[in-house]
Amino acid sequence: MALQSRIRWLSCNVFLLLGGAFLLFLFNSSLSSTSIFKLPTYVFTAGDRFVDEIDTPDQTFYDDPKLSYSIERRMKNWDHKRKAWLNHHRRLASGADERILMVTGSQPATCKNPIGDHLLLRLLKNKMDYCRIHGYDIFYNNAYLQPQMDSFWAKLPIIRATMMAHPEVEWIWWMDSDAVFTDMDFKIPIERYKNHNLVVHGWPNMVYEKGDNKSWTGLNAGVFLIRNCQWSMDLMDSWAKMGPQSPDYKKWGPILTTTFKDKPFPLPDDQSALIYLISMEGRKWADKVYLEGEYYLESYWIGMVGWYGNITAQYTEMEKREPGLRRRHAERVSRFYGGLREPVIKKAGLRSGAGRRPFVTHFTGCQPCSGNHNPTYDGDTCWQEMGRALNFADNQVLRTYGFLHQDLESSAVYSVPFDYPHTNIIHQ
Repeated sequence: MALQSRIRWLSCNVFLLLGGAFLLFLFNSSLSSTSIFKLPTYVFTAGDRFVDEIDTPDQTFYDDPKLSYSIERRMKNWDHKRKAWLNHHRRLASGADERILMVTGSQPATCKNPIGDHLLLRLLKNKMDYCRIHGYDIFYNNAYLQPQMDSFWAKLPIIRATMMAHPEVEWIWWMDSDAVFTDMDFKIPIERYKNHNLVVHGWPNMVYEKGDNKSWTGLNAGVFLIRNCQWSMDLMDSWAKMGPQSPDYKKWGPILTTTFKDKPFPLPDDQSALIYLISMEGRKWADKVYLEGEYYLESYWIGMVGWYGNITAQYTEMEKREPGLRRRHAERVSRFYGGLREPVIKKAGLRSGAGRRPFVTHFTGCQPCSGNHNPTYDGDTCWQEMGRALNFADNQVLRTYGFLHQDLESSAVYSVPFDYPHTNIIHQ
């Protein structure tokens, strides 16, 4: 009897095993008829933070062997490609219309300036702090994706490749390495730009007007947001054709210096090239360009750094009057307290250029890595003021951790007492 029971048990399990294998074969056969390859199956729980990492077995634009990430190859039908990819990744499609990815970087080689690498580290930390507080991802690149497009031209191939690598992102936010977030509370009003594809700090009269008023500094191409869409791909294609990898590069020098009487050097640069495109080919580009001037998407450091002490004093007075602004809190809810600060700032009459923290302070011309700063500046002034700006921003971060810098020139910190600044400062 025991032997018969064992035989029946073995027969049942063999049948189940063969049946399961047959069903798996049928499933894989049906899958292979619509898929280019087989992917492993993952089971995720609701709390798994990597739930968006599974990919579709169906074909997407990534499977096209003719697709190129190179800035020299024109992208076609990008809006359709991106939309189709998002349809295969529904979780990532949700909220994609406001998703922002920050992109920044530096040169591949070691800095020539003895303190350059340290400054770049602090500049990266500043951007990582801002992105962590506001929930943005960040991509830091230090490779020339097109070897001839170095220096200020390097951003174009990086941005184009990033758009292709991140179809789930609506906006690419380019930040030069020498740009510092100096208001960690402020959040980009992205809803303002729903009808635009490029957002850059600038002045319309210096960009669009003809004659001597047109300037190569009419906007600043060191900090901008660009939408992940075909329009942007086309703009970068036209923009790149004025760059050093283009056979037409040298011809653009005289054109740009003739157009912009104040352009100080003969070779084409990315900034004057962008202004030329959106002003001289206005019908094609201008309607989708937003020249931001209501807040400092980037501000020139010369006019900002001397005011940090006064700005700190004004914000301190606001906190003394408003207990909610000085309440201790977790960094995770910093955006909430930043929102509480906004009506108080408006009530106090603070605005860009008049007592409000500049959103971004841009150390244009300082060249912290090479050390080849604008000859009209003193190099030590560049590095000292950059350190002050970084400490000014770092205080806004360290405050949540219970500390502040002793002053804007010092790396030393002290512990902040309870109910600061209503209570006296106690150095420890």
